Amino acid sequence: SEDPSVTLFREYLRIDTVHPKPDYDAAVQFLQRVGTDLGLACQKVEVCQGRVVLILTWQGTNPRLRSVLLNSHTDVVPVFEEHWTYPPFEAVKDSQGNIYARGAQDMKCVSIQYLEAIRRLKAEGKCFARTIHLTFVPDEEVGGHKGMEMFVQRPEFRALNVGFALDEGLASPSDTFSVFYGEKSPWWIKVKCVGSPGHGSRFISNTAAEKMHKVINSFLAFRESEKQRLKSDSSLTLGDVTSLNLTMLEGGVSFNVVPSEMAASFDVRIPPTVDLKAFEEQVAAWCRGAGDGVTYEFHQKCMDQHITSTEESDPWWKAFSGVCTDMKLQLKLEIFPAATDSRYIRAVRHPAIGFSPMNRTPVLLHDHNEFLNEQVFLRGIDIYTRLLPALASVPPLPAEG
Repeated sequence: SEDPSVTLFREYLRIDTVHPKPDYDAAVQFLQRVGTDLGLACQKVEVCQGRVVLILTWQGTNPRLRSVLLNSHTDVVPVFEEHWTYPPFEAVKDSQGNIYARGAQDMKCVSIQYLEAIRRLKAEGKCFARTIHLTFVPDEEVGGHKGMEMFVQRPEFRALNVGFALDEGLASPSDTFSVFYGEKSPWWIKVKCVGSPGHGSRFISNTAAEKMHKVINSFLAFRESEKQRLKSDSSLTLGDVTSLNLTMLEGGVSFNVVPSEMAASFDVRIPPTVDLKAFEEQVAAWCRGAGDGVTYEFHQKCMDQHITSTEESDPWWKAFSGVCTDMKLQLKLEIFPAATDSRYIRAVRHPAIGFSPMNRTPVLLHDHNEFLNEQVFLRGIDIYTRLLPALASVPPLPAEG
């Protein structure tokens, strides 16, 4: 008696696309099979060795108009099976209809919701002016560097003629649905401190550890100030403040040797409202204040701060929000607190909204016992079945003639 859409969802969840060795071939074969069953055109683009982007296309009646892009990623993050109630790749459904699997929320649900919405619309004989493309990309969970970041620079992406994109969002524990119109800029900063070495029994001056102590104090004092700013202002969300965490410490060779060098790594996520140049100047000042021989380097430095318009005058947003109003969906507009492939889409000047239609659902992406209730999943298909016609029927824009 299970809904066939739920059965398909659970089948996809059982494909083991977990890092560090995701079975991308199995995922692409599965999705290509579903797309072929729906009569969608299929294209595979190998952006680098072993990394394939699958494109499924529902051709519009006016191919000159810019298209609607529905993006999702096929990979999922690792699991610690001992903390799971059910095996994380069996897609067990309990008596309440909760489906437990890695990827249930992040984001295999959305992939199947896109496809099942198209199935319903095609069964109703619908067609629209704008073309709808679905892209299924690899490696999002490890930064998208061998996935969407490379894909947006290729001629195959440009040929999609994208006008507007949907990508993943987050679950919402409340009645509201979270909608993300921008993202923080992720900066991964490694600070190195060089100082005087010597025997562990002596009071040596100008050590690497003393300098590192000052560096860490400066970084974590800023972290505390942002944490308190978020706590004291109920209008702010995590996406509105800069998050900063010390994630790695390196240095030392023995208990009785004062090291000549130490290093600390920080994960910093900066909202689009912050002046990035000024923030880097602050980082440089913290390092200078710790003494000589203190340097920093970036292991990731995203400088793009594009956001997507949520003004009612914007035709894409008007179409999206209009459906939500008609369906009585309460929206909460936010800056995404982490990073998704949307940032690469926005960086090449295409508006993108992060939206996973999961309300009344705990946020469990990357967590143990990730699950999604089947009724929430099916409601998501209902929502996309209304959203896609509205977006694919946006009237021609001035730039489209």
